[in-house]
Amino acid sequence: MANPVSRLIDGWSLEMTARDLASLDAAAPLIPQGTKIPIAYLPNETTEGRIAAARRVRELGFIPIPHIAARRFTSEAELESFLAGLREQADVDHAFIVAGDAPTPLGPYADALAVIQSGLLAKHGIRRVGISGYPEGHPDIDDARLWGAQLQKQEALGARGHDFAIVTQFTFDADPILAWLKAAREGGLTSLVRVGVPGPASARTLLKYAARCGVGASTRVLRKYGLSAGRLLSVSGPDRLIADLAAGLDPKVHGDVLLHFFPFGGLAQTAAWVRDLRPQGCN
Repeated sequence: MANPVSRLIDGWSLEMTARDLASLDAAAPLIPQGTKIPIAYLPNETTEGRIAAARRVRELGFIPIPHIAARRFTSEAELESFLAGLREQADVDHAFIVAGDAPTPLGPYADALAVIQSGLLAKHGIRRVGISGYPEGHPDIDDARLWGAQLQKQEALGARGHDFAIVTQFTFDADPILAWLKAAREGGLTSLVRVGVPGPASARTLLKYAARCGVGASTRVLRKYGLSAGRLLSVSGPDRLIADLAAGLDPKVHGDVLLHFFPFGGLAQTAAWVRDLRPQGCN
């Protein structure tokens, strides 16, 4: 029988930004070929820089998954130009669609669903789409609206022939993940779920990102990481989180689940940590 931690790690994915290209080059020998690498959409980056990042990910033998922040596009022409560039220069056929952090839309796309419904993804060769999931809720959207939006996106993606996966916001605790997965399956969501987990990082870094993203970080959570508020520079990885998640997962209840790493401590450090976590003898 496969080791449950190994089964969960197989096919792991890794987040980066366009500014991380040098770090990706250094980390590349530690990352399995074919690994999926989403590229976050930051508002201070250029279209050319985002396309260049996707192209480099492809050149290194990985699968680029550029984020498309719906509210950041000022026009249909701008979105279409970005998609065309990704396809032509980086052979992109995966994308992650999110509303984005702009408080109001800068153009015609209010949310991820609007981009999906535009038909531009299929037009430009995007066959697999990632959408967001929030095991601990969203600070600005109530749970009923979140679930409704998930189902609408699932229906819209299926109608346009897209395969898709849900990638969750990172969390520090297995319990809300397992509860959310159970509710998602009972509610009719059928796709692969990539559970977001933070890579190895200091307590200070983990708390900074948690506060920024509205994730429920507390002294209790730090204790699960073997850290304390008095040891903010100590570094730890999500060993306990992943072990608890692997132990609690039941495919019949929780469906198909893999891990997605947010490398707050750096790409190479996260990739090395994942390599060392894998049980000996596992491919």
